Amino acid sequence: MVHLSAQEKLKKYREDNERKSKEVLELWDSSVKHKIKQLGNDRYLVLEQVLIAACDCNRIDVAKVCLQMLLNKFPESLRVRRLAITILEAEEKYDEALEALDQLIKADETNAQTRRHKVAILKAKCQISEAIKELVEYLKKFMVDQEGWQELSNLYLLEGEYAKSAYCMEEMILHNSQNHLYHQRHADIRYTQGGIDNLELARAHYSYAILLNPNNIRALYGLYLTARSLMSSQKSNQTKKATFKKIATLSLKRVEHIYSEKKQLNKKNQLYVLETLMGSLHLSLN
Repeated sequence: MVHLSAQEKLKKYREDNERKSKEVLELWDSSVKHKIKQLGNDRYLVLEQVLIAACDCNRIDVAKVCLQMLLNKFPESLRVRRLAITILEAEEKYDEALEALDQLIKADETNAQTRRHKVAILKAKCQISEAIKELVEYLKKFMVDQEGWQELSNLYLLEGEYAKSAYCMEEMILHNSQNHLYHQRHADIRYTQGGIDNLELARAHYSYAILLNPNNIRALYGLYLTARSLMSSQKSNQTKKATFKKIATLSLKRVEHIYSEKKQLNKKNQLYVLETLMGSLHLSLN
């Protein structure tokens, strides 16, 4: 009789899009591997699920067992070939994995998942410039992939290319202008770039992020820091300085109000703890 509880748990993990690699392997070792043929049509999904979990937990022996079963059933499947590449990646055989991925890309240039996989391996090898080049080519074909633009933005940050990173965020905002996190991230980058023009852009995007989500603490504190920087700029006249001072004051009051409502801080240490926890909004490249 099939161990239904184990099968149901694995199915639930898949349906909920939960990786839970350790739990998956425990179910495999305790029950599923002995009764895999009794799982019906689900067994191939289970084999794929266990293979990925095994790679996560460095159980390469289990991953290869699952791969062989899948190859026996689907010897020409591109999906199974990608799983074989996942095992190579887990073994840190990156050159072999890249070679295999190039073959898959030649076989199907429209497969977005394969191209993204190649970018991930190049990043794992710390070949950031090559990963950027590959991702740029990918986005020429798949321009609506927001995750791709976000990853490219992050890669440019690793290279210190703030202007190009900001451009990627602008593309994301074009795709979804109502996402407050996109505006906040764009503002973070502009604030880090510095200079009066970038600070003005940061102020605008922090403000819009707050409009979309008045409880965005990072955007509120970012607006406070930006307003203070603009206030101290020699290019700001007295009228503008007064406006920036008002913005800084209102932003900080809003932050204090949010923390006060949540009873996370008392009035004496609100500002001190806030600045200690959040520090500067300059982006870290580490």
